[in-house]
Amino acid sequence: MTTTINQGGIYETLVSQLDRIAKHNRQGSFRTKERYYEACKRFCVYLAAEYHLQKLENISGKHLVSYVLYLQDTGKSASTVKTDLAAIRFFHDKMSHPKYTLPTNSELGVELERRRFGQLDRTWSGPEFNRLLGKAMAENRDDFILALYLGRYAGLRIHECFRIDTAAAERALRENALTVKGKGGKVRTVPIEDERILMMLRELLAQTERGHKLLVPDGIPTDRAINALELFIYRYRNEISDEGSDRRLTFHGLRGTPMQRSSTQG
Repeated sequence: MTTTINQGGIYETLVSQLDRIAKHNRQGSFRTKERYYEACKRFCVYLAAEYHLQKLENISGKHLVSYVLYLQDTGKSASTVKTDLAAIRFFHDKMSHPKYTLPTNSELGVELERRRFGQLDRTWSGPEFNRLLGKAMAENRDDFILALYLGRYAGLRIHECFRIDTAAAERALRENALTVKGKGGKVRTVPIEDERILMMLRELLAQTERGHKLLVPDGIPTDRAINALELFIYRYRNEISDEGSDRRLTFHGLRGTPMQRSSTQG
């Protein structure tokens, strides 16, 4: 997704409204308040990008339903979805003049806990990956291109991609391997054998101030940069999916297996 100046401005407007509410909140523990605030900021990213909504007081049930479906389609767990909904309602209850009454979870009309039969196949086909890559190239999103390569050909998780800073990139170019902090804080070293990744690392390294993260613009929180890529995939998912496919494509599905990744190269 290309975040236009207008969308960025709308997001900042929504967050400033959220900040005014949060400033006067005395309820909940520090940890709960922080968790709810961050959840609502992510909701603001979605509202700005998908609806260009300019007033938080105008959120309605349709925004909640749409956001729940987005969270589910990007692989968020039922507990995460429910906590995010609780956060949105928490701040909505503190608004002076909300336009709408928000529906309860049971009134939303969507299943918050989807039934799963076995392991869902979310692995991308080669053509699907190439079509999304083309979308990123058309929008000149070098950050997305590198993240997609890293997910597809190096098996990195989305959070691992966005943690890469200039020092990690320089080391990767010297050693042909990336050292990343992954799930549960575990550090692992991933071999980088694809020349396209090395090329993109060089290009982005040349554009990034020393000590900064390659895929996170200055002044932008890391989670918001991650949200932008997730929204980009979500927006184009139906357009790039193979005909007749009912798989919900997410970044996680790029990783596949090492054999699948090697078979899609070239």
